[in-house]
Amino acid sequence: MTTEDGAGGREPDLAMLAARLTRALREELFERLAEEGHPDVRPRHGAVLAFLDAGGSRATELSARSGRHKQIVGTIVDELAALGYVRREPDPADRRAKLIVPTERGLDEMAKARAIIAGIEDRHRRALGEERYAVFKDAFREIARDRSGRREG
Repeated sequence: MTTEDGAGGREPDLAMLAARLTRALREELFERLAEEGHPDVRPRHGAVLAFLDAGGSRATELSARSGRHKQIVGTIVDELAALGYVRREPDPADRRAKLIVPTERGLDEMAKARAIIAGIEDRHRRALGEERYAVFKDAFREIARDRSGRREG
């Protein structure tokens, strides 16, 4: 059997499917964001913007939520600050710490990104049907959360 799956005729495995889904979502999201006034946002910026609270977040929180090293998050925050999406402010709970706070431009991007993703999800929900999509999303969530089989070390 020969398939057009880029896997030498094999059925794509979970990693391939997840990568394809991620790539398709990322491409559509960032094309649409560019059309809606945010052409300078790049996929790497999602490690901050996708996990940033509207009231601000510490870099350590963003690192934990995104799974990126704190140094990488710091570099991305620097980029986003230069682009006008975030600013650093003293954390009122601990004046030694800094909060990463979205600017109006950042809040606009975050709202548009959420709306675009919701639209993509709605499109897939309609294509698969409510029940199949709910089962898919529940299973995907469970697989993403289940790290018990992962080797420690």
